Amino acid sequence: MTPDSGNIHAGLPDAGRGEVFEELLSRGGVRIERIVSRGQATATGEWYDQGWDEWVLLLSGSAGVLIDGEKTPRTLQAGDYLLLPAGCRHRVEWTEQTGDTVWLAIHIDLPANE
Repeated sequence: MTPDSGNIHAGLPDAGRGEVFEELLSRGGVRIERIVSRGQATATGEWYDQGWDEWVLLLSGSAGVLIDGEKTPRTLQAGDYLLLPAGCRHRVEWTEQTGDTVWLAIHIDLPANE
């Protein structure tokens, strides 16, 4: 196997029309993806409720993530991370409007069909 390398900030897609999810690696129940947002939020009334753990690291920009049961969104800045255990209902309340918010998401213990 040949080593692979790159830069997480290189070739950022235009997220002006919608959030962009790019799979970087998928192996043995783990998926790593780069997410680029610009002004996106989870649709009103919708929640993410995944059957696997997700660890996210904000690489640039900022975002607000609301965890079900909490009164206010958690504000994430570049360098902040968050572990969302399986079954933890959450939603993105906002991302920066004027620049890219770049996330690194690691999905752990994915079901066989993910």
